[in-house]
Amino acid sequence: MSFLQISNPAMARRLFLGGSGLSLSGAAVALLAGKHALAAASPAGSTANDVQIINTALGAELEAIAAYQLGAQSQLLQKPVLELALGFQGHHKEHAQTLAKVVEQLGGKPVTAKPAYNFPVDQLKTQADVLRFAARLEQGAVSAYLGAVPLFADRALAKAAASILGDEAMHWAILRQALGEVPVPSAFMS
Repeated sequence: MSFLQISNPAMARRLFLGGSGLSLSGAAVALLAGKHALAAASPAGSTANDVQIINTALGAELEAIAAYQLGAQSQLLQKPVLELALGFQGHHKEHAQTLAKVVEQLGGKPVTAKPAYNFPVDQLKTQADVLRFAARLEQGAVSAYLGAVPLFADRALAKAAASILGDEAMHWAILRQALGEVPVPSAFMS
């Protein structure tokens, strides 16, 4: 099943949480573990829980950095879109740096980027293809952060995750607009 075939963020999150073994892009970048996976991994409300959530988000941010790099190097993006993609990549780099520091502060070991990701390179033939790929990554990020915010034991971490969620939502809206789609397709996020 390719990344682009999973259009329902809730389904993508379930696939990721169900231990499907799919990479993050294979599961529409479901960034964060949900209640059932966390309950099995560590006691509710624990620092270990928070570290697990943050490390999962960090892994997704690292994958997003790699995805935007792929788009930038594809030679498919025109100058203004390339600049936009590199700007979004910069945001993901900032997210990753901050998340790694928080994991360390909580006594955990930050995850590192994979040597390679299973991106749908063969399906990226035009600028619009790259934009759709990036928009789906951002949509999955929004959905996953939304699901994770209430799971943090530390409310300050929940607030920080909500801030990143807002940034990802803006990315998604801008990418949709660049594709000629309605930037904000509904009044509520899921």
